[in-house]
Amino acid sequence: MSDAIKVGFVPLSAAVRGIMVVFCDDSLKLGPATAKALGGATELVKRAASAAAFKGKSGAALDILAPEGVKATRLIVIGAGKAVDLKASDFLKFGGVAASKLAAGAAAMTIMAELPNGAMTSEQAIAIASGLRLRTYKFDRYKTKKKDGEEDGSRADISLAVGDAAAAKKAFASAGAIVDGVIIARDLVNEPPNVLFPEEFARRAGLLRKLGVKIEVLDVKAMDKLGMGALLGVGQGSARPSRTVIMRWDGGKKGEAPVAFVGKGVCFDTGGISIKPAGSMEDMKGDMGGAACVVGLMHALAARKAKANVVGAIGLVENMPDGNAQRPGDIVTSMSGQTIEIINTDAEGRLVLADVLWYVAKKTKPKFMVDLATLTGAIVVALGTEHAGMFSNNDELAERLLAAGIESGEKVWRLPLGPEYDKLIDSQFADMKNTGGRHGGSITAAQFLQRFVDGTPWAHLDIAGTAMGAPKTDINQSWGSGYGVRLLDRLVADHYERK
Repeated sequence: MSDAIKVGFVPLSAAVRGIMVVFCDDSLKLGPATAKALGGATELVKRAASAAAFKGKSGAALDILAPEGVKATRLIVIGAGKAVDLKASDFLKFGGVAASKLAAGAAAMTIMAELPNGAMTSEQAIAIASGLRLRTYKFDRYKTKKKDGEEDGSRADISLAVGDAAAAKKAFASAGAIVDGVIIARDLVNEPPNVLFPEEFARRAGLLRKLGVKIEVLDVKAMDKLGMGALLGVGQGSARPSRTVIMRWDGGKKGEAPVAFVGKGVCFDTGGISIKPAGSMEDMKGDMGGAACVVGLMHALAARKAKANVVGAIGLVENMPDGNAQRPGDIVTSMSGQTIEIINTDAEGRLVLADVLWYVAKKTKPKFMVDLATLTGAIVVALGTEHAGMFSNNDELAERLLAAGIESGEKVWRLPLGPEYDKLIDSQFADMKNTGGRHGGSITAAQFLQRFVDGTPWAHLDIAGTAMGAPKTDINQSWGSGYGVRLLDRLVADHYERK
């Protein structure tokens, strides 16, 4: 894992290097230290703003080349809008906007972390630093040729001028661990499927041992002994053997029940015998976005030494259509003992999650479980790419996830569960079938999962629209977004860490 930039913290009075970034409100007012550093150039800013119709709107940027009277190659003014409207996630965005101004070959940037009413808090400054790192992430390890200037631009050195440099530096150690977790999740989603298959995914999850995470890997023999027939049925058509990985971080009180996160890890999904159309099938390398998030989250929690007991569990398979693949019409027995009629082999993620959810519920007795899965195309039809779909059997957990989504900017939207939907997955030949048909497809998938949580407080996040291929944002220019790491870290930090 490597960064495109190096971020450091310096006092507001430090000398400017390279590009200078400053912030103004919607009246074009600057902070006192910023105005002092600019001197007579404040009038230059006003003239340039007038010429460019720049109004200081939140996230808007005014770029002034070779500004007279300023020791900077460029002066970039970023609008912060109205102070009363500022949210925590806005500062991530500001960092991303600043990073977008790092043209190829730019070696240095100084950001004045100050609002018109004075220096930003350490939390606001480190959010900017996080936004910088997230925006400049690239996955280009398989490119043998770089575009002109890419190598130089990838080594930018950025200084954030803050009111308390020591406090910001200390706080960023924790925030940086969360960014690292997002980057790990992005890397996993972006990897090609011939590189990242179940065994290799399990190996990479095992690297968390270096941070003190306890790792247990279940191979096919172990899963067969446990009766995990739903998960094993999905992977039986692949030459790559399936794996389940259990990760444990014990940062809370000894003996206290953990919180648990479960991820779908279909490393490649052809659809199996119910094979998908060829168009865009290459995107199915990202069908392990839920598992990628869980690994990134466990890294973040362990690296920042979260004071909580946490279990992360991922089911890793390939869904391939060889002569041994499961067929529509097959009936499999899950670890729970419940039987499942296979209607469509492309409804495979829920089969993987069924056994892992049951394993976690029975073996770890968690306070709650949250699963993440790129589960249905129906959720993209319903919510697009702005929200993940959320389903839950527990109102308190659902409300906490909603709040964490608003604070982190990784938003969720709750959808219904109910007996009317549940009966749609009843089967005439088995206890249930693995799809309830086209209508309400995301809901019936969630109803299926609910049958395997054993009454544990639980939430299911369908991240098919947010984990991969979502539109680019101010803090993500990557195909794989790393969605969910910041959301769930916020959930743990706000409600489940010992004080």
